[in-house]
Amino acid sequence: MNAIATEVDRVRAESRYFYVWMAGAFILVAFGGFVPTYWAPVVVGRFHAPPIIHIHGALMFTWTCFYFIQTALVATGRTIDHRTWGLAGIALFSVIACVILVGEMAVIKRDEALGMGDAARRFAAVTLCAWPWLIGVFALAIANIRRPQVHKRLMTLLMIGMMTPAIARVFLTFLAPAGAASAGPPPPFVSLPPALVADLFIVVAMVHDWRTRGRPHPVYVYGGAVLLAQQILTVPFAATPTWMGIAKAFESLAG
Repeated sequence: MNAIATEVDRVRAESRYFYVWMAGAFILVAFGGFVPTYWAPVVVGRFHAPPIIHIHGALMFTWTCFYFIQTALVATGRTIDHRTWGLAGIALFSVIACVILVGEMAVIKRDEALGMGDAARRFAAVTLCAWPWLIGVFALAIANIRRPQVHKRLMTLLMIGMMTPAIARVFLTFLAPAGAASAGPPPPFVSLPPALVADLFIVVAMVHDWRTRGRPHPVYVYGGAVLLAQQILTVPFAATPTWMGIAKAFESLAG
């Protein structure tokens, strides 16, 4: 019996700290992925963009660090602190959701002025089609605060969905032809490889569930399937007249 109890405690500890390690990996990806195309150019004064882009970057990195702190609070048994700070997290994510839209408007307007409006509108589908998914997953996570096993997996799934832009910068740096970064918005299909790499985090989480609870949690199974479908279906949808109409209506909101 003592051996069984010891094994149960070990599994619980491993499960508790697994999400801290995942959060640490998200920080490494979020920061490291943007070093070549954002952080390094900013340091040397070679990055030029509307102020909203800098605000967006600061908020997103703050959110990633906030997620790490929240997982660490739970892992160390400070659940009350985790819930208290969760109110700040709701406010922070709400601001981020708005800034994503404003930032996308600014990018489309900038590219429109450079004569690349249609390409910008098509590529905007990558962000704008993912936006409702992000909002939906976050809302479900908040609705399941009293179901911690569901809540923490929904938050992890949300973070995984937010890793694609950082991983895409790595692809851009090492795999894109020279000068591609200044050639204008790429076609939407280039978002798929980075998205699939980010989705490998779901596989890691499912394997962990398999080891600790005997089967993957439905959040990862069904939530991961919806995320994958959204990523794949966005590519053909971005080429349709329907999407271009939506994108132009969205752009018109900026005046």
